[in-house]
Amino acid sequence: MAGFNIAVTGLKASSTMLDVAGNNIANSSTVGFKSSRAEFGDIYTASVVGAGSSNTPGSGVTVTDIAQDFSSGTLEFTNNNLDLSINGSGFFQLDDQQGGITYTRAGAFELDKEGYVVSKDGKRLQGYGLDDKENRLPIGDLAVTQKEYPPKATSDMDLALNIDAREDATTLLPNYDKDKAGSYTYSTTVRTYDSLGNEHTIKYNFVEQRPENEYNQYVASIGTTPAISGFTLPFALPASGDADEANGFVNDSTSIDNGDTELWRLSGDGLADLQSKDPRILAVEYYLPAGATTGDGELRVITKSDSIEYGDVAVVNSATSDVYASSENDSTGFVSSNHQEFFEFNAANFTQNISHTVKIEGVEISISTGDGAATEPVPVSTIAAAIAARESDIIESNPLIQSVTYDADQGINGSIKIVYKPDVSASEVTGSPVNVSEAVATGTAGLFGAASAVDVTVTSDLVIEGDNSYDGVYRVYAYLNGDTALDLGRKTNPDPSSTDIATAPGPILLKYNPTNGLLSSVNGEAIVTGAAVPELTIKGADPANPNNVITLNLEGSTQFASDSIIKASDQDGYAKGDLIGVSFAGTGEMIAAFSNGEELKIGVVSIASFENQAGLQPSGDTEWSATLASGGALLNPPGTGLNGLLNSASLEQSNVDLSAELVKLIEAQRNFQANSKTLETLNTVTQSILQI
Repeated sequence: MAGFNIAVTGLKASSTMLDVAGNNIANSSTVGFKSSRAEFGDIYTASVVGAGSSNTPGSGVTVTDIAQDFSSGTLEFTNNNLDLSINGSGFFQLDDQQGGITYTRAGAFELDKEGYVVSKDGKRLQGYGLDDKENRLPIGDLAVTQKEYPPKATSDMDLALNIDAREDATTLLPNYDKDKAGSYTYSTTVRTYDSLGNEHTIKYNFVEQRPENEYNQYVASIGTTPAISGFTLPFALPASGDADEANGFVNDSTSIDNGDTELWRLSGDGLADLQSKDPRILAVEYYLPAGATTGDGELRVITKSDSIEYGDVAVVNSATSDVYASSENDSTGFVSSNHQEFFEFNAANFTQNISHTVKIEGVEISISTGDGAATEPVPVSTIAAAIAARESDIIESNPLIQSVTYDADQGINGSIKIVYKPDVSASEVTGSPVNVSEAVATGTAGLFGAASAVDVTVTSDLVIEGDNSYDGVYRVYAYLNGDTALDLGRKTNPDPSSTDIATAPGPILLKYNPTNGLLSSVNGEAIVTGAAVPELTIKGADPANPNNVITLNLEGSTQFASDSIIKASDQDGYAKGDLIGVSFAGTGEMIAAFSNGEELKIGVVSIASFENQAGLQPSGDTEWSATLASGGALLNPPGTGLNGLLNSASLEQSNVDLSAELVKLIEAQRNFQANSKTLETLNTVTQSILQI
């Protein structure tokens, strides 16, 4: 009877269903496992006679396929960066080094002793290698071959800071000293590395320019022609009695106490041409003994307040090319850059016991001539005390004024000296001139020369123009390890037309626009709106290799009225590093991390996809092999095409649904029992037939 065979096929099918469900349950905790299901088909025996007849009972059941469910399992996160999972479709490709290629979703990888990324059974993970420019190489074994990272000397540095605009340069110590914090406005230190990986520091000191002019003084003979900053003056140094030059030296002896000394100033085109050669120069003065026609005088070259200690001024005798000798008493000094006005007292004799009233900005000052002889000048102590007593009232009346004092050296009988605040411009002084007047009694001589008048306006005898170019200007010094001065690009030849671009250690200048607090100039290079900020080149910061230089970018630096802070600081150097771990990006890049903080991309994991993944053949160890039914593997990086993204430090769990599998066990058991009943029934029928 065919029924026995039909029942046997049913028993076999039920047993297979039990096997599949049992295997699913057994692997419910296997990483990357994909559940299977048994699929069945009925059996019909074909015959020539009656083929296809509707009364054919059938020949039983067969297992047509054990199909796998490739849906993703849940992801479980771990503490191991080499645990990988695919969030989406695709398989890892493995090579057993014997010609066998398999595919898996189980991403529990590790590094072997040779640095290869391998599965638990030693098969190597496949991916793309990377060249020095991070271009992908052909598919191969992924490995960590670089166990250490060589050091790199610092070559680029970015530093953005804000320097508090509220800081007062006049409170700084007059002489800069890197070891005295009171001599600079702000300081910061940045870490660097040399070519051997040794760590160093560069300390930057920012010194706000003071409201003063610097000068250099030289002994120069009358009649010689000086060359200043490479520019030969078209005029020789004057002698006493010489006429004023139209565009050269002009006698200005009235501006000093001219009893023993004559003062000549360079003016006109001569000064303009020199300033075009060296923009730092503010004035050139020549002092010689009164009446001297031969011999030596003192040549003084004064630089602007924005150029204090910025570069050297070369002064030589153009005929001999010899450097003029420096004055033994005053080779370098400073004078105030404030706008100043002097009102000289009359050299005539003053009437005794007369009280004079001088008004400055409407504030009255009473000055008595005393009871001395008629030929004696007004006592200095009397004048100084009278002015000092009303100075604060005068300043209150005119906020542009910084001080009002008695200057005994200017003029025969001294003068009233009015000094404006450092940031006051010439236009402000012109627009709001100081008002000085004197009430003179009938028949008496005034202190300033007028007689018998009321409220006579007094004009100044000497005006020294102010120079507020210091505003928003800082000298920047740099020191290696806080000690050795570095070359930031200070030009040894300030002539802008010269091809000599030699530089030396020392300060360079930063200039901020005082109206908006933004950088306007770096080391003499103006910043054009919308253009990149000029970079500085630092020499001597690598003791291991003197040829190395560092490029410093100060973009983003400001001078606002807020605390001095570092807004951004970065440099590209580092020490030697050892491998401390490997991580993976979502797009598959394998990144090696080193103890020096550097990271290196060393490969890209490849993801395999198939036209028909249901055609893959299970090969054990939660791996599959490609077949003709599946088609060949298509390899691409994660996140491309239909490939899922890569997750590091996570594993894909089995996609087995235990509840469903337990139900399948019940179904398989029921089916098995039913087929057993078929056998039992057929056996009973057979026995009945035999008993007939």
